[in-house]
Amino acid sequence: MKKFESFIRKMDFDYFGTGQHKISFENFFASENTIFLDVRANEEVENIDIKLANYSTVLSIPTNEIPDRVGEIPEGKLIGVFCSSAVRSVIVFSYLKSLGFSQVKILQGYDELMSELKPGKLYKHFLNKNI
Repeated sequence: MKKFESFIRKMDFDYFGTGQHKISFENFFASENTIFLDVRANEEVENIDIKLANYSTVLSIPTNEIPDRVGEIPEGKLIGVFCSSAVRSVIVFSYLKSLGFSQVKILQGYDELMSELKPGKLYKHFLNKNI
C-alpha cells in the first residue's frame, strides 16, 4: 500500500499538466524495447486483433486478469497500456505504477492508433527503420 500512496502523492498538477502519464503512438513506435499491453476484453480482441510486428511486441491481457498475470509483463521495457477509450488503461497504468513498474505510459484509443498506421506514416517508419 505504501508504493501506491507514494505514487498517488506524485500525481500533482505538474505530473498531469506535462503529460508524464501518457505517450503518443508516434513516440511509442519510435522507441526501442517496447511492449504494447492491450488490456481490452477477449471479446474485443476477437473482433479487432492488433498486430504490430514492425513496431512492438503485443501482449494481450484483459484488465480483470492483470493481477493474476502481472508476472507476464516484463519490467525494464517501455510498456504502453492500451484500451479503446483509455479508461481501463488508466486503471492498469496506476496498478502497475503502484507495483513499481517505472516505464509505463498510457496510449490513447483507436483513432490515434489508426492515424499512426496510415500508409504514409507506415512508409516513413520503414524508411527510418532501414537507415
